[in-house]
Amino acid sequence: MQNRTPRMPEQLAPNHDGPDARFTAELASVLTGARRRALRDGDRQIDTAHLLHSLIETDPEVREVFDGGPQPARVLGYLVQRSIGYGLRWQGSVEDSGAVPVVRPPAVDGWSPSALAAMEGALYRAASRGEARACGLDLLAALASDTDSRAAEVLSRGGVDARRLADRVAALRAGAARQG
Repeated sequence: MQNRTPRMPEQLAPNHDGPDARFTAELASVLTGARRRALRDGDRQIDTAHLLHSLIETDPEVREVFDGGPQPARVLGYLVQRSIGYGLRWQGSVEDSGAVPVVRPPAVDGWSPSALAAMEGALYRAASRGEARACGLDLLAALASDTDSRAAEVLSRGGVDARRLADRVAALRAGAARQG
């Protein structure tokens, strides 16, 4: 019997340290939550909306970066509705925003191409600051930067300007890197 639990794609993690070794412990927890959510919802793949949902639920630093007020709650409201109506049109389809040319099969280890691109983007953002591990804010910026992703659609429906959010996170991370 084949295991239905998606694993982290090998190109995102070194083989010797376990599947989530290039992410902080908090971000590894987010990825685990996204896997559980996709399995529970009966989705074929973990997509950017799963990642966003788990990220907002799990990471207080991510919730703090929004403009304040009810934005995170509104976004979570859309995400919670995913399995009962909103997002049902996504079931059975592969998320691919086209942000990164897909040269691999669309269902790599159960992750959508856009989710893979977001995780790769998070790792790139961390590496560009000289950090070995990506954190939740790196993933949030990567998710918000891909304006054609499901995560960006959910952010928009929740009243969040995804591009502005990505810029705010980038500025925050750059400022932290200069101070660190």
